[in-house]
Amino acid sequence: MTVMETTPAPARTKVDACSAAPEAHPRPDGQDRYTISEVVAFTGLTAHTLRWYERIGLMPDVDRSHTGQRRYSNRDLDWLAFVGKLRLTGMPVAHMVRYAELVRLGEHTFQERKELLESTRRDVLNRMAELQDTLAVLDHKINFYAGAPQAPERA
Repeated sequence: MTVMETTPAPARTKVDACSAAPEAHPRPDGQDRYTISEVVAFTGLTAHTLRWYERIGLMPDVDRSHTGQRRYSNRDLDWLAFVGKLRLTGMPVAHMVRYAELVRLGEHTFQERKELLESTRRDVLNRMAELQDTLAVLDHKINFYAGAPQAPERA
């Protein structure tokens, strides 16, 4: 196979990631203490980003060993996965930090958290509509060029 040849991608079934069971964690609860380098390997985030999340209040209360090393839990990994999804939505960091603050404040903030997520959802739907329009324009142009006569080869 040359570089220019491609093979079709295997058919993928749609899975609702929110309703699917989460992936099993590498370690069971109670034995789930991960170093910052292990979390970097699991999440793809950098150590700098993890420390920054902690500094700005997006990842507060990270447990520490007796020597002061960060020790992350499965719950922390779940939170980081959720923050990653929020980042993909384009939610501003300030809103993510506000959401984290609301979570820490407790159940009486459910309504405000819901409103923040609903606002982000509306933004995502608007961006998706814009991208669908853009895709339609690209498809139109591609079809135009597919039907256009080929330029003669130069001798």
